[in-house]
Amino acid sequence: MAVCARLCGVGQSRRCRRRQRHNQQDQASDSDMDEEEEERIVGQRQGDVGGGGGPESGVATAGPGDACEYGSGHVNRGGFPDRTSTGPPHPQSLAELPPELLVEIVSLLPGTALPNVALVCKKFRQILNTETIWRRRCMEEFGMKDDLRKMEVGGVSSRDLYVKLLHPYRHILGLWQPDIGPYGGLLNVVVDGLFIIGWMYLPPHDPRVEDPMRRRPLFRIHLLESNKATVECMYGHKGPHKGDIQTVKKDEFSTKCNQTDYHRMPGGRQEEFRTWLEEEWGRTLEEIFHEHMQELILMKFIYTSQYDNCLTYRRIYLPPAMPSDLLHPGLFKGTYGSHGLEIVMLSFIGTYARATKLTGDPNVPAGQLTLDVDLRRPVVLPDLEQQRNIEELSRLVMGVHEEVQREDQQQAMDTSAAARGAAEGASGGASVAEGVEADHITCSDSCQPGPSTTTTTTTTSPPEALPFVLPLGVMARNEVYPRTCRKCFYGTGLIAGHGFTSPERTPGLFVLFDEDRFGFIWLELKSFSLYSRLTDHLAHSHAPNMERFEAMLMNMQSWTS
Repeated sequence: MAVCARLCGVGQSRRCRRRQRHNQQDQASDSDMDEEEEERIVGQRQGDVGGGGGPESGVATAGPGDACEYGSGHVNRGGFPDRTSTGPPHPQSLAELPPELLVEIVSLLPGTALPNVALVCKKFRQILNTETIWRRRCMEEFGMKDDLRKMEVGGVSSRDLYVKLLHPYRHILGLWQPDIGPYGGLLNVVVDGLFIIGWMYLPPHDPRVEDPMRRRPLFRIHLLESNKATVECMYGHKGPHKGDIQTVKKDEFSTKCNQTDYHRMPGGRQEEFRTWLEEEWGRTLEEIFHEHMQELILMKFIYTSQYDNCLTYRRIYLPPAMPSDLLHPGLFKGTYGSHGLEIVMLSFIGTYARATKLTGDPNVPAGQLTLDVDLRRPVVLPDLEQQRNIEELSRLVMGVHEEVQREDQQQAMDTSAAARGAAEGASGGASVAEGVEADHITCSDSCQPGPSTTTTTTTTSPPEALPFVLPLGVMARNEVYPRTCRKCFYGTGLIAGHGFTSPERTPGLFVLFDEDRFGFIWLELKSFSLYSRLTDHLAHSHAPNMERFEAMLMNMQSWTS
């Protein structure tokens, strides 16, 4: 009984007390046995135990007719109780533990292990009928609390909720990117109340980049109307209707609407377009005076509406954070001129900060590397009066850009020379390689910044705020932008023609304002993009390791290249 109390951390269980009373009754019924017979049996047991190598050996060699008294630790032969053991009972297996202890132990296991527990024996299978086990799994694995009570009041048990809804669809929880051509998107699938809901995240209306994200439900899964999971499409304005979800392969799934007539509106395509424009841009077409922007908006509506919520999604991860990062990586909303606001993912790989598009446009599609910032090349801004001069800023940035180009050319020459040297033979090749290596070291010493420069870019304490102003002639969607910054770095931005034709990287200035905002000045376009952090909590979305994250980035670029 003391062992049982130690196992569960509470007092003696009812089962232990029942066994104690049972042992006392057995002892009373055997009290009329004569003393000589008792000594003979005890002596025989001690001889068996001593010759077998201890209590465990006695248990292992017990015959089919032997009975094991609960908690004794010794084998009783002939059906008589063992009176040599006066210590606490010792269960021989998990099956001998009280049911309340088994429930506590099993409820600590992950849900994926419970089917194997049910295969052990009938008793374990019965233990799994306890609601406490499944309620705890729903809470710890999926964060459900008060919603479970509502579910149980409605007649749905925690076990059915876990087995028929949460567990089968656990693989679609997290962040996903829809395959909508160049436009992409951001889908977050979460356990939301009594449902699993796929929320499409939309940027705020242009140009309010610091406003919170907007959400639109695309599908939901529940157990409310039947004893099995029901998938419903939420697209359109006529309420939920029949839908379907198919898992194509790992880290990919598809949705299908079975009643696309629910997406249509009485006024036809014109009414659908006006409604979409109001939701997407927060304005009417008459309020958008820029003719090029009108064309881009109409083009996006025609392209995206043809899918009717029948889409394929691919999993994406949030970037892992490292102590040396310039700021915490994550998702940001950014301004992209007439294309409106787009969502980018900021990550840090080595000495580079990189922003990858999650939503895109016909020029630079989703999945492409929109910003590439070299953290080894800080740019010191002049005073405010000179900052207003675009020529002065261009001189600073282009000076770094030309230095980078010279280093790239030198590296290409070194690589070519090393290849030629290797082809000349063992002896001649060795001398050439030594000369090339010496030249490379000399260039590295003169061109690359020292350890102190790299350390400066990754300091943990926030640097002193520096005054900042945009140069005259640089267009900005946001007239209100931070007037102080922490640091500036050389970087390049990706630009291209319509249809992602003739893509090229153009030099610019990366400006870090604070932990949640940064900007980029596109020198060639004379344009400024302001980025603000997406602060929504995104569960089930972190990359397991850096290797998986980098592989995901490569796959994203291949989807739209």
